[in-house]
Amino acid sequence: MEKNTDVIQATVLKQKTVWQRLKDERWLQVMAWAGLIWMLVFNYAPMYGLLIAFKKNYRITTPLFSWEFLKSAWADNFGLQHFINFFKDEEFTNIMVNTLGISLLKLLICFPLPIAFAILLNEVRSERFKKNIQTISYLPHFLSWVVLGGILTSWLDENGLVNQILVGIGLMQKPLSYLAYPKFFWAIVVISDLWKELGWSAIIYLAAISGIDQQMYEAAEIDGASRLRQIFSITLPSIKGTIIIMFILAVGGLLNSNFDQIFVLWNPLNSERSNVIDIYTYTTAMRSMRYSYASAIGLFKSVVAFILLFIANQFTKKVNKTSLF
Repeated sequence: MEKNTDVIQATVLKQKTVWQRLKDERWLQVMAWAGLIWMLVFNYAPMYGLLIAFKKNYRITTPLFSWEFLKSAWADNFGLQHFINFFKDEEFTNIMVNTLGISLLKLLICFPLPIAFAILLNEVRSERFKKNIQTISYLPHFLSWVVLGGILTSWLDENGLVNQILVGIGLMQKPLSYLAYPKFFWAIVVISDLWKELGWSAIIYLAAISGIDQQMYEAAEIDGASRLRQIFSITLPSIKGTIIIMFILAVGGLLNSNFDQIFVLWNPLNSERSNVIDIYTYTTAMRSMRYSYASAIGLFKSVVAFILLFIANQFTKKVNKTSLF
């Protein structure tokens, strides 16, 4: 009976014209078109401004949507000189080392820990304790890096909380201003990012775990499987698809070092290890007024990010049969 009903519904749907279907689904169409228009306006329309990267010297007084801008861009032969200059820049090697170093450390440390945190939180039997831990771990995410940057700057100062604790328990003889030493910067960035985003990043894994069939755990308990065995045999394989998708997105963002975080912690004393692509682009555009050069650097970063995303997607598609596209 159910099969006949499905066949009838499919036949009726085929018989409807496109306009009839649009009329029946008008409210769904409104929501879909609203999202599409938003994406076109804020994601695709600004891509026209990428022409700035191919001009010799763009001035903000020249409107982007003008014949003068197009004519000058054509006269510059849409060159690649800015990209070549970036590769030849004496800061290029240091910038790439800092960017990839921070991003890889975040990938190795900040990517797996939310998965482990979500699994451990799922194993907690006390609902009250679990909710308290979730609230405490989520809270830093809702504070901006401006606020957290001020807190960290205060804590890591010579008279800050960190020095008071370390000197008080005898691990240090004299206090240090940690943000003044380049050797500490990468560790500060990774640890602070983990502190801020650990609980929030675990939400998607908790959602995936909640969708696992509980009968699988019950059958495993009857067979005598321990909780650790259930984690490795049921939980992790069940959320493998979610982990792979998040990994692909993380690889695609390797050149994104979280500008807000590094900008509030950056200072001239630690610039040797804090000068990443985003900071270099910002200082080039806003302080040196080299807008074309800065746009070329941003475009380079986006192209590399797309290539990394494509490689990671194809790799996981071939190995685990899971991919974004």
